[in-house]
Amino acid sequence: MKKKEGLINIFKWLLCHQKLPDQPVGLDSQYKHLLELLRRTAVHGESNSVLIVGPRGSGKTMLLGCVLRELMSLREVQKNVLLVELNGLLQTDDKIALKEITRQLHLENVVGDKVFGSFAENLAFLLEALKKGDKSSSRPVLFVLDEFDLFAHHKNQTLLYNLLDVSQSAQTPVAVVGLTCRLDVLELLEKRVKSRFSHRQIHLFSSLSFGQYVDVVRAQLSLPPDFPDPKFSDEWNHSVTKLCEDKTVEEILRRNFNGSKDFRSLHSLLFLAVSRVSVSHSTLREADLIEACRLISADSKANVLHGLSILELCLIIAMKHLNDTYDGEPFNFQMVHNEFKKFIQRKSHSIHKFEKPVVMKAFEHLLQLELVRPVDSGVCKVQREYQLMRLMLEHGQVMEALQKYPQCPTDVKQWALSAFG
Repeated sequence: MKKKEGLINIFKWLLCHQKLPDQPVGLDSQYKHLLELLRRTAVHGESNSVLIVGPRGSGKTMLLGCVLRELMSLREVQKNVLLVELNGLLQTDDKIALKEITRQLHLENVVGDKVFGSFAENLAFLLEALKKGDKSSSRPVLFVLDEFDLFAHHKNQTLLYNLLDVSQSAQTPVAVVGLTCRLDVLELLEKRVKSRFSHRQIHLFSSLSFGQYVDVVRAQLSLPPDFPDPKFSDEWNHSVTKLCEDKTVEEILRRNFNGSKDFRSLHSLLFLAVSRVSVSHSTLREADLIEACRLISADSKANVLHGLSILELCLIIAMKHLNDTYDGEPFNFQMVHNEFKKFIQRKSHSIHKFEKPVVMKAFEHLLQLELVRPVDSGVCKVQREYQLMRLMLEHGQVMEALQKYPQCPTDVKQWALSAFG
């Protein structure tokens, strides 16, 4: 029973007590620079724009999070400043972004059924609605644009143009903070957008060594001195120390470190390992981390292949043979169907002879699963059977999936292994 309570407390601790440091380590100058910029907007009503640039895992989100936390702790800022957070992966066009801005500013009732002539007019109306009772000054708004480079791919870059235009004018105190991992992000901006950007950039570069990375792992997994069950805490921390010194575990962590220094990917790995802990084995073991590594590095596309029907798998093999024969050149459905028919007529005794519409339906399913992709993604006037496609799988992925496919007919395996279809 005590072990069970200890495990529950571990999960509570891991979920509730992992918080941002008071100030990011080794980023003092960047921290002060960003804090001062945002403080000038929040306290003095001075508009600004800035880009935080750095590779994934270098601490961009952590830096901004620490700055915002300190900023929001100031009394004159707490009830005055509004924060709007957008992400280029979620807000894929300006219309969706504008709806999200309206939602985060709690202005859905103010907008109602109003119809606006342009994006600029709509944004101006939203910012006007935030003005204080005396109409003389607006509440400062901080716009955070994560994956900033993706907003540059929006049509005419309307959102970026209008946000940066407002930050250049004296209408409303606005700070636009962009986060991106692309060093060439300014080259993506149109001339009119670039001219309205302040050209302030804060660069972050990950200087984390492998030793520091292992220390982070140890710190993330260790339980604190004030943990409710001291005996269990000592036992757990001892197992964590032993685990970090293990050669196999060190190899797993080094592979993860070389692949990505991003702590989010590390947390995913550790969370999978910790989730394997149970009452029967209440401490972390080497096997838990090995299994977590296997799960996190599993090939998702190869896993999709395990769920395909035999017909769909045969079509994938036909495409693989076409790729080998024509050296990776695009193919169409008709070519795949002809290859499949040849196999049925010459080699297969276990596969049913499917009608062409049924084969077409299976091909369309592969298209939906994105295992096959059209070469021309635009509107194409070519008949579906003759539209050029590419197989989005490597030779090795197909062969690996075949080995693991449950009850795969022998002649299908032999067809896949043969040099010619």
